[in-house]
Amino acid sequence: MARLERLRVYPVKGLDGIDLEEVSVLEGGTLEYDREFALFDSDGDVLNGKRTDRVHDLRTSFDPASDELAIETPENRSRRFDLANEREACARWLSDFFDVGLELRRDRSTGYVDRREMGPSVVSTATLETIASWFDELTVDGVRRRLRTNVEVSGVPAFWEDRFVGEHAPTFEVGGVTFEGVTPCGRCVVPQRDPDTGEPLPEFRRRFVRKREATFPEWADSAAFDHFYTVTIIARIPAADRGRRLRIGDPLSVND
Repeated sequence: MARLERLRVYPVKGLDGIDLEEVSVLEGGTLEYDREFALFDSDGDVLNGKRTDRVHDLRTSFDPASDELAIETPENRSRRFDLANEREACARWLSDFFDVGLELRRDRSTGYVDRREMGPSVVSTATLETIASWFDELTVDGVRRRLRTNVEVSGVPAFWEDRFVGEHAPTFEVGGVTFEGVTPCGRCVVPQRDPDTGEPLPEFRRRFVRKREATFPEWADSAAFDHFYTVTIIARIPAADRGRRLRIGDPLSVND
């Protein structure tokens, strides 16, 4: 049976994600806590994994109940910051670490997702398993961490999510929340890197594109895909369903 298998959000954009048992859909259409914080330099540009591989040197966790961000460095030094009251102190510490002046901003309405007019990203567990099988060096959880997706669905085939983008694509519903596919997610440099070390996997993109093209599903609308360095989709949650909650184990149905 198709079900919601995993919910993962990324409280500080560019840093590690956390798994949740349930989460609210914000009025802006994104998921609660997802990219709620982001680091900006003096030019207003965001600091993330596309900009620097040093994000992989930090291990972080976030407690939504206390707003506490825990950080561990490669030297096993740990720091904790209450982001409700110590945002400036945290920004100074991270500025020193990344060697650039940074401001830590917060947005509880939409978060600092890349596509703020859209919503959560979606992938199937089978997609992660299939991609992991393409590379001897990768595990399923390693692929999961590389792709940094919000909503993971089990009980469906690999690349199942591809069918929900395109001119006549259906929608799907999870626990009473409708997902409208908007666009496939073209990938950047981040999936090529080991999420722990930042080291790139040689020939990752070339092999990925070759395998993706060879396994492109017949149910997908090829016109919706500009290239094959693409995996997961970005969805939109209609206004009527915002404010509802998603929970692990919620059943899934397709609205053809």
